[in-house]
Amino acid sequence: MRFATLHHHGSRRVGRLSADGQHLDLFDMDGTSGALPLVLAATTGGALPAHAGRVALADAVFDAPLPVPRRNLFCVGRNYHAHAKELRDTVFKDNAQTVDAWPIVFTKVPETVVGPGATVRLPGASISAQIDYEAELAVVIGTGGRNISRAEALKHVYGYTIVNDVTARDVQMRHAQWDLGKSFDTFCPMGPWLVTADEMDGTDTRVRCWVNGELRQISSTSQMIWTVAELVHFFSVNVTLRPGMVIITGTPGGTAWSTDAELGGKWIGAGEGEETLVPAKGYCQPGDVVECELERIGVLRNTVARA
Repeated sequence: MRFATLHHHGSRRVGRLSADGQHLDLFDMDGTSGALPLVLAATTGGALPAHAGRVALADAVFDAPLPVPRRNLFCVGRNYHAHAKELRDTVFKDNAQTVDAWPIVFTKVPETVVGPGATVRLPGASISAQIDYEAELAVVIGTGGRNISRAEALKHVYGYTIVNDVTARDVQMRHAQWDLGKSFDTFCPMGPWLVTADEMDGTDTRVRCWVNGELRQISSTSQMIWTVAELVHFFSVNVTLRPGMVIITGTPGGTAWSTDAELGGKWIGAGEGEETLVPAKGYCQPGDVVECELERIGVLRNTVARA
C-alpha cells in the first residue's frame, strides 16, 4: 500500500493511493501527525480507518508522510563505498579507515522535516556556504523492540520513504559532531509516499538524484555497506525502537562535496540502459531544483532558496 499526507482545505489529511492510481482515498482520522496513527494501529493489528472522501492525485498538495516525527531521525553516514571514498580525506579522515567497522551515526531534529514541493531554506552565507544534497532511503519502524536479531529485523519495518539529507558541509566540519550541520530548519525533505514493507524490502532499490535536471547520484541500496536489516539490528541494540521511528540509511557517491572525476561518466543500470552521470558542479544555490528518486517509491522534488 501507498500512503500520503496532504494539505486539504486548511488541514492535514492522510490518504491511500486508489486502485486506479489516479486518486487518494482519504481516511476518516486526525491527520495532524500524518501517517503515524496508521503505523501505531498496525502494531496492534488494528484495521485501517474508514474512507471519508477522495482527492484527484493531480490536485493533491503533498506533505511529508510523517510531518511530526515522534523523536529525532536517526541517520547513518558513510554507508556506500563511493560516498566513503569521496569524503575519506575530509569528513571521514579521523574515522576508522575500515569502513565496515561500525556505522557512523548522527541525528536530525524533527523540525527539519518538510514535504515534497517545500522550499529548502539556505542559512546566511556567513553561517554556511556549502549546502549539499543527499538522496537516501528512509526506513519507518513498525513493531518496536530492543536487541532485534538481523534475521528478524525486516519484520519490524513498517515501510519506506525518501529523504533528502540536506547538509551544511562547512558546519559539519566546523563542529566535533554532525548534528548542527544536519539540523537546520527544512534540511529534511521527506516523501512523497510511505510505501509499506509488503511492496518492497529496500534490499535492491535504485537511488538517483538530479540537480537542475543533471543526474548527480545513481546507485542501488544493494551497494550499502550496512543493509536495512543490519541497521535495524544495530540501532535496536543501542536504542529501544518505537513505532514510527525513522532510520535514514545513507547516501551514494556524487554529492557536491566530491571533486573525484571517477564519479562522473557512464553508469549502466540493470535493464535501464546507459545513463550519463554528471560530476558535481558545486553546492546548492538559490533557485536550484533537487529531485531525489527511489525506485518503487517515487520522486521527491524541492526548490532551494535563501532564507
